[in-house]
Amino acid sequence: MGPEPEPTIQLGHGGGGRLSQQLLHGLLLPGLGVSANGLHDAALLPLGGQPGQPSLAYTTDSYVVRPLCFPGGDIGRLAVIGTVNDLAMAGATPLALSLGLILEEGLPIATLQTVVNSIQEAAAACGVAVVTGDTKVVERGKGDGLYINTSGV
Repeated sequence: MGPEPEPTIQLGHGGGGRLSQQLLHGLLLPGLGVSANGLHDAALLPLGGQPGQPSLAYTTDSYVVRPLCFPGGDIGRLAVIGTVNDLAMAGATPLALSLGLILEEGLPIATLQTVVNSIQEAAAACGVAVVTGDTKVVERGKGDGLYINTSGV
């Protein structure tokens, strides 16, 4: 029998290691009724619902980094490049992205402008457009400045 699961979420649950695997295989996949077989960077969904037909690759990822801007890029560039990379790893040609922003009250507008500019530049460089999105604001102290979720097809 394996180790007992942690009674609360720990930072390590999001790190991709042992705790992430325990959370994924012990709670998330069984709770959603999803098999671990064939888990990849992106799901391949057959168009028309029939196996053997052309597929649409679909992926989603969330980005929570500190600092928001760092040498060589920022959270916005990372989000676009990461999502496009997941699609490429599935053998897909990226078509479009969605962009979800969770902004913390007090985030400097200049920081948000820098990140948005990076998102646009990275998307243009990858030949993909941001076609839909959502923005929410959380109270000061209830976030870490800016969280991003991107999905891509």
